[in-house]
Amino acid sequence: MARPFKQQRDPQRTVRRPTTNFTKIAVDPNAPPEPTQRLHKLLATAGLGSRRDMETLIASGRVTINGQPATVGAGVTQHDIVRLDSRPLRLQFEAELPQVLLYHKPEGEIVSADDPERRTSVFDKLPKVKNGKWIAIGRLDMNTSGLLIFTTSGDLANRFMHPRYEVEREYAVRIFGELSEGQIAQLEEGIELEDGPANFDSIIPQGGEGANHWYQVILREGRNREVRRLFEAFQLPVSRLMRVRFGPVNLPPRVKRGQMLKLDQKEVVGLLEWAELAVPSTPLRQLNQREKDKASTVFMPKVRKQRASVLDRAPREFVEGAKPYRGKSDGARGDNRSSNRQSEAPKKATPRKPANRRVRQSSDIPAAKTTQARTSPKK
Repeated sequence: MARPFKQQRDPQRTVRRPTTNFTKIAVDPNAPPEPTQRLHKLLATAGLGSRRDMETLIASGRVTINGQPATVGAGVTQHDIVRLDSRPLRLQFEAELPQVLLYHKPEGEIVSADDPERRTSVFDKLPKVKNGKWIAIGRLDMNTSGLLIFTTSGDLANRFMHPRYEVEREYAVRIFGELSEGQIAQLEEGIELEDGPANFDSIIPQGGEGANHWYQVILREGRNREVRRLFEAFQLPVSRLMRVRFGPVNLPPRVKRGQMLKLDQKEVVGLLEWAELAVPSTPLRQLNQREKDKASTVFMPKVRKQRASVLDRAPREFVEGAKPYRGKSDGARGDNRSSNRQSEAPKKATPRKPANRRVRQSSDIPAAKTTQARTSPKK
């Protein structure tokens, strides 16, 4: 049975639909204005980079608010549409409970996400995190081991690291030699370094063997190589340096060198209360037994490749020297292919392998046809 012919719609014909009168919602003039938040802060909270990086990103013109280019310091509400390179972003206006990770850093690793020498970095081992970015609280030298804290909250990291809060750092130091009582008193009182005076809040001898002696020191600053420089002022080189405490966080004994431990929700809430930061009003997420066991388990991180930052993932029109994208039309594809062929070096022609063909022989001809050809009279 033939398929019935499908009737086509006449484009000239217009169908009038019944109109409906909608009543506009009245706007209350006495209603309080919607709360706004800084755009660069929301972008940083979404894990796209630091606040300074987000200010640079906004200044580049790649971020728009309701179709208009955003400006540095602009405020947005929940009803605004924010796009990055024409891609809509989902911003978090309500604060969520941050994540905190403890790491027992060994010697030989740097605390930097950007190293031109491509040395082993602690950021290469961090687990992936959704809607956020790991921030290292304080730094440790390449030859220094011990407690290193990571968090997804910039406010919590600032509360730990800013000099005006004077958060205590406790170290276990092994030096080649021994301090006298006068030198200990001088270190607690303060000595002059290249970048200003420095001192230990307390220094307690912990014994030692032979020429090596251990000391427990506490200070409230985080200047570069400050502990080593204080001991080197008395010609006593530091042979081992390990951070065992940062503020209220101690390095757990069960976290061995190179291992990590993620703090549970109650411990994170305790850190926020210590830092006098607002605790999210949303209730804590209920964990099943497997998640509870995993949360309190020390694990060995695996090295993974880091993703490029949002500043490095610029679209083609922002890359210098890149050709604009023309879509998927046949003409554009043909131009791209022809240009690619011209740019590529000519390839050497590889000789074809001879086909494995069988030569036809006279024995393949049927015998009946042969005899008939021979016996047939010539015309």
